[in-house]
Amino acid sequence: MLRLDRIISGSGLYTRSEAAALIKDGRVSVGGRAALSGAEKHDPETACIEIDGTPLIYRKYTYIMMNKPAGYVSSTSDSRERTVMELLGERHIKLGLFPAGRLDKDAEGMLIMTNDGDFAHEIMSPTKNVSKKYYVQIDGAIASEDIGAFLRGVTLGCGAKCRPATLEKAPGGAYVTLREGKYHQVKRMMASIGKPVKYLKRIAIGGLALDGNLKPGEYCELTDENILKMLNK
Repeated sequence: MLRLDRIISGSGLYTRSEAAALIKDGRVSVGGRAALSGAEKHDPETACIEIDGTPLIYRKYTYIMMNKPAGYVSSTSDSRERTVMELLGERHIKLGLFPAGRLDKDAEGMLIMTNDGDFAHEIMSPTKNVSKKYYVQIDGAIASEDIGAFLRGVTLGCGAKCRPATLEKAPGGAYVTLREGKYHQVKRMMASIGKPVKYLKRIAIGGLALDGNLKPGEYCELTDENILKMLNK
């Protein structure tokens, strides 16, 4: 059971203060009767809530896939840099979304944003074993010994050992698939085999690939099926 004003603001269409004003003006009904207070509690999954006669659709959590462009940092705020939050529309800004994991400022591709902390942990924690696949353009060509080094687990310049990962040849570069998320890991792994990265794009998380219809900076909401795919379920 949740407060009515919280349910309304949870739709992303209104702030809590706007929800209170709607209720005060008699524009909100629950089960066919006019709502009296934002403090009254209802089950958001079953209550028939309408605003000006239009049913309110409530989702406890929101999940979006963004095709992150280069030049933006994966953060909710930054005093010096543009953040991916600036790419969101007003409705999604109100939902308290945050990036589930990070992509470097100069990197592009699949970035998941949500307001579900448990889900973010589920896809980003190395212990959960969810894969992330990247396309990289590099200086030089991939050799069989490079592929073997990734399968054994690359040792970074600082001495840190990476978990086994997959390195595949690709047109103009390579595909890298890993199941952890050390700082600048893909770039550092490629540097450790003498193949500096010139361009990096994340193209899949788990069993879900980046939507090819999304232009850089665009995003879409994910379905329950998409979410299960990401978790390989």
